[in-house]
Amino acid sequence: MKKLFFILVLAAAAFALYWFVFRSESVPDGPKQQALKVSRHSAAFNNSIDSLMNHYFAVKDAFAEGDSVKAKQAGIALVTFTKTLNLAELKTDTTGIFESATGFITDLQSSAEGMSQSQTIADMRQDFKSVSENIYPLLKTIHYEGRKLYWQNCPMAFGEDRGANWVSNTEEIINPYLGKNHPEHKDSMLHCGEIKDTIKAQ
Repeated sequence: MKKLFFILVLAAAAFALYWFVFRSESVPDGPKQQALKVSRHSAAFNNSIDSLMNHYFAVKDAFAEGDSVKAKQAGIALVTFTKTLNLAELKTDTTGIFESATGFITDLQSSAEGMSQSQTIADMRQDFKSVSENIYPLLKTIHYEGRKLYWQNCPMAFGEDRGANWVSNTEEIINPYLGKNHPEHKDSMLHCGEIKDTIKAQ
């Protein structure tokens, strides 16, 4: 009788152990929480960089439309905005980011001011090339945290083997150097170019 009781106890224990293991394996865990994204910059700083890029895109879009008047106006607005841009919070970084960023902004201002003084849209586009060549490393240097952007290239922006780059807020190629109303190509080269890099928050 004791032997039978002992066997029943063992059977019950074995069943309980099996049920516990089976249930623990079969019941799915709840949805895993996503790790919180840690921002390097304040919301105010990121908003100011977004505004800077919106001014830049206004210039880019004007060139794509072949509108020198709008491009000049947008260039003046870009210069005005850069003079209010506050990069002070970058001073807390000890790797020289603040100094590099302010250097890019100063060169960008100079090139954008050149657009307002240029007499032809071709010369203005040369200045825009310089603006772009400062915007791109600026975004990389400050560890840009905004929307996904694209570093795009036209290999013949100023003729054979004379390419130029620009930053775009769309994956689609809309060429600001060979835009609409181009004196030679009209609008046939509007979509000429390729994506060289993707700029996105890390």
